[in-house]
Amino acid sequence: MLSTVLMVCLILLSLALLGSIYRLIKGPSTADRVIALDTIGITMIALVAVLSMYLKTSAFLEVILLIGILTFIGTVAFAKFIERGVVLDRKRDH
Repeated sequence: MLSTVLMVCLILLSLALLGSIYRLIKGPSTADRVIALDTIGITMIALVAVLSMYLKTSAFLEVILLIGILTFIGTVAFAKFIERGVVLDRKRDH
């Protein structure tokens, strides 16, 4: 029974991932695309967690942490880009 529920969760999360990818491509604004990237990261974390439960292993927990860190860094970079127009400032304020 648990394996069936986990398989259904994997299918539903895959569909959510496809919907987020669609929003990433068709998003009318940059903010929509940033939210879609954030949603893709969260959905991928959930996919890996459910897959780890389905396979009865804890080997993928480091992958979850890595995806979380990369998603956070990407969100911060895009927020900085939306706010200032550049990600890295070459000029430093003194």
